[in-house]
Amino acid sequence: MTKITNALSAAAAPGPNALRDIKPPVDIPNPWALLWWALGVLALAALAFLAWRYWQKRRAQIPPVPVIPAHVRARQKLQDALKLIGQPKEFCIAVSDTARWYLEERFNFRAPERTTEEFLYELRSTNLLLPDQKASLGEFLNRCDLVKFAKYEPREPELHDLHDSALRLVDETIPPEAAEANTPHATSNTNAQPVTGNVSGR
Repeated sequence: MTKITNALSAAAAPGPNALRDIKPPVDIPNPWALLWWALGVLALAALAFLAWRYWQKRRAQIPPVPVIPAHVRARQKLQDALKLIGQPKEFCIAVSDTARWYLEERFNFRAPERTTEEFLYELRSTNLLLPDQKASLGEFLNRCDLVKFAKYEPREPELHDLHDSALRLVDETIPPEAAEANTPHATSNTNAQPVTGNVSGR
């Protein structure tokens, strides 16, 4: 019995010349497909580069937005505030906010987010303004606060006086180079300290 089993096993084992299953076809890469893929990638890269160059040229052709000096913008805001002369509270808010904003822009001094007391206390320890300008500015802001918070209703001449005070503050603290540019025959002044003057006009 063992001999029969061994004979069957030997007969079932494939020999060197035994038939085998047919192998599946082997895919041969198409060189033209690889070439088209490479050309497509190069075309996309070229389009991206051309788009980038076009955008760079367009950006270079756009003129830069001119920087408007702080004193010019402050004067315009004060001019616009005159439209509110019939509304004392709104008018005082406009002129006092303009003065605070101008000081922030002109001297890099964080004025708008402080109360008047905090602002004046910190201003005393700086040399941003001359002593009489600090005193006059304090009077100007306190007069505005009376209208804004104490329901004081000033007459129109007093409102014009407040407007003149804010405008005088701007005029007295214009940077020397800007003042010279606006005055053809102005003498050279290298001192950046503001001109002495009474801000409140009183």
